[in-house]
Amino acid sequence: MTKIRNKLLLYFFAFVVLFNIVSYSIYLSSSQMVSEYHDSFERFLLFNEITQQSTQIYEKINAYVVEKDPAFIEEYQDIKKRLLENNERLTEEAMTGMNQQELAKYQRMVGNLIFESDVTIAAVRFGNVDQYTTHAKEVRSISSYILESTLQLLNLELADYQTFYQEMEERRYAFKWFIINLFSSTLLFALLAAVWFSRGLTKPLRSLSKAAKEISAGNFDGPPIQVNTNDEVKVLSDSFQHMRENIKQLIEEIKEKSELDQLLKELELKHLQNQINPHFLFNTLNTVSRMAYLEDAAVTSRLIQSVSTLLRSSLGDISKTVTLREEANVVKEYFYIQKTRFAERITFQTSIDESCLNVKIPALTLQPLVENSFIHGIEALEEGGIISLAIYQDKADVIIEVSDNGKGMDEVRKNQILSNTVADLHEDHSGHSTGIGLRNVIKRLKLVYKRPDTLTIHSEKNKGTTIRIKLPYREEEAE
Repeated sequence: MTKIRNKLLLYFFAFVVLFNIVSYSIYLSSSQMVSEYHDSFERFLLFNEITQQSTQIYEKINAYVVEKDPAFIEEYQDIKKRLLENNERLTEEAMTGMNQQELAKYQRMVGNLIFESDVTIAAVRFGNVDQYTTHAKEVRSISSYILESTLQLLNLELADYQTFYQEMEERRYAFKWFIINLFSSTLLFALLAAVWFSRGLTKPLRSLSKAAKEISAGNFDGPPIQVNTNDEVKVLSDSFQHMRENIKQLIEEIKEKSELDQLLKELELKHLQNQINPHFLFNTLNTVSRMAYLEDAAVTSRLIQSVSTLLRSSLGDISKTVTLREEANVVKEYFYIQKTRFAERITFQTSIDESCLNVKIPALTLQPLVENSFIHGIEALEEGGIISLAIYQDKADVIIEVSDNGKGMDEVRKNQILSNTVADLHEDHSGHSTGIGLRNVIKRLKLVYKRPDTLTIHSEKNKGTTIRIKLPYREEEAE
């Protein structure tokens, strides 16, 4: 993770490096200009010093010839030494506008000046008037020639210096625009870097602020917060997104629990108000009466036992879970009662895998489905009505199928039942043993198992209906 502090340090380091590079470049360029100016100025001084020393040598020689004072010889030797050193420096210095031949000629003149000066001194010592007079004149001539040559060389140097001065002016002008452009580009780069950095920081914060306002207004279904950075803001946004999902899930669970509690309370109220439908009870008691008249008491006892089992199941605690075995027994008793009522008109079939009967299921689930198939599917048939109950295992699920060959339903009606969204869709409880209908069972199963495929309906008009329930199979429930 790249921290915001590291980003700021990186930007600061980039600016420092940039300014150091620019400053060093300016320093190198100015140093080069100063060095060139210094070399040119040094050449001026060197030529001037050689010229002065040549004139001083002539003056000392002339003074010695006239006064014969040895002190002039000492001064001459000192000037001579310095002149020879400067003459050597001419070879080392890069002289502008002078080729090697001109330089060698100039150095030879300096050498001849010293030679003639030495010869003049020697002639004076030996008292040879003609010789020292002649050589003294030669010293003066050479000194004058050196002065003239120096002036010519300085003129050449000044001409080249004019070119150098123009180059310096051009560089100064270029430096002025370079500094202006550098300031503008640096300012622009700093602004772009600041905008880019602040945008990477403020954009996700604005998204977080907007999402927080939506959550405070009760909207938990907003789009996910997109943060492309890899810093503390990314961690904050991910944590916020996770918190929003957790809150949303918690609210959904609270709603589902509240809905389930309300549904159970409504069922309890219906049980208290109308536990047993009077019409159903009337038909059942009428059948018991007829059977008591026509048959032995054993059959009547069996029928009453079935009714008692059904009543006991209906009056029980519907909020608890029971085993499939208990639910299947209630269905069998309901089959017996209806078989007794309708005789050969209806056939009830069961196919039950005993290994699945310990699986838990909400109370009053199967009997309302079978009763729904009977009332809405085959009750109107004169004969040939078939209702079947099948319980079997399919991989990791336990499958329960309640089928009938009744009148069935179309897709519109099926979707209305499964969606539970149609306000004017009311179930007719006439003839039901309880007030629990198909949609109530569907709603409870979805709330308990939270699976969209817990209950499915396969039906065609006039071709019957199959209601399939899929329950999770647990090994501990199979024991």
